[in-house]
Formats: sequence, structure tokens, C-alpha cells
Amino acid sequence: MIRIVGEVMTHEVVEARRDTSFKDVLRLLDRHRISGLPVVDEDDKVVGVISETDLIHRQAARSSQAHSVTAQELMSTPAITVHPEQRIADAARVMERHGVERLPVVDEEDRLIGIATRRDLLRVFLRTDDEVRREIRDEVLPHALGRPYHGVAVSVRDGMATLEGALEHIGDLPLVIGLTFRVDGVVGVVNRLTVRIASGPVGPAKGPTGPGADHR
Repeated sequence: MIRIVGEVMTHEVVEARRDTSFKDVLRLLDRHRISGLPVVDEDDKVVGVISETDLIHRQAARSSQAHSVTAQELMSTPAITVHPEQRIADAARVMERHGVERLPVVDEEDRLIGIATRRDLLRVFLRTDDEVRREIRDEVLPHALGRPYHGVAVSVRDGMATLEGALEHIGDLPLVIGLTFRVDGVVGVVNRLTVRIASGPVGPAKGPTGPGADHR
């Protein structure tokens, strides 16, 4: 089953307003034992994010005036946000790409509705290899091929899924590979599939060229 951000996000969010003082931001971080928080406007729309790094930079640059600044001056913009229906794997990639520890979760009008931390997202990837293998075998293959199919052997080791066997139609190949890669907990796909034709099986067939595909 594909997991989405809305399933793991924290709904009660500690937030700051544009005019929240430096001292009050520090108090919020200390009281709630967090390392950062979103900044919202009067409509609860996310306008920025403050991290401990932002505070350290501010203190280093203007130590004598640090306590007189507000969240408006402290925050990093634009804020990197996600929507609750986004896949957890995609949100984790966004987090990694931008080097952030948390992602504000917003609705269709960009209003803050939750927060997703690196720890929240990584919980999904703690699935066992056997859980991942069963999902590929029992859900992905029947969905991709439109019927139960026993011509493909699935193995998973440390999140790397290996597919071996023969498909009946060349058009099934990219769908099988693509859907396997989208399973939460899969970090890559080794394609050892062949495709049957009138004269017999040929292969290994070429899969998609997207991330995670390995055609060894």
C-alpha cells in the first residue's frame, strides 16, 4: 500500500507569526523540544521556516541586536512545503534535496495543517524486506498485469527489489518496474525480467531508465 504524508504528519503544530520575537522563538523551541518551526501569516498560510541554523546565523551576524529581531527577519523563505496526499517517498526526496529536517504540510489554499519531520517519514522505510516483497508479489504484480501472475519471482534485500521471470507482453514491463519502484521501502529495482514472444522468451528486457532501475 502506498503511504502518504497525511498518515504520518503531526497535526498539532508549534508555529510563529511574523512579529514573534527572537526571544519568544527560542522559548517555543525550548519548551516543545524542537529544532525548528514554520512561520505563518494572519491567514495561517506558511510564509517561511525558522531552524536552529537560522538562529545561529543571526546571533553570529548581529549578536548585539539579535534579541530585537522578529520571526519575519529570522525565517528562511520561500518555505518548502508538501501536501497531505503526497507520497511519503516523494516527500522524503524533497527533504533530502533541500537539506531540511521538517516540511510544513499545507492544504489546497496553502494553509498550515500539519508538520512532517525526517523521523516521521523515515518510519515508513523501517519496513522489513519480507513485508516489501509480499506487497510487490500480492498487490503490485496483480495490479500491473490485471490478474494473479506466478511467472515472476520477487526477492528483496536491504530494500533492493529483484524481479526475475518472463512476462507475456512487452508493454507490461515498464508498468511492473515503475510500480515496484513506487512501493514504500523500495530503494531500487534490479530488472532480470524477460518477455515472451512467439519463438520463446527473449531478454533480459530493457526496463525504464528512471531512478532506482538497475539493468544488471
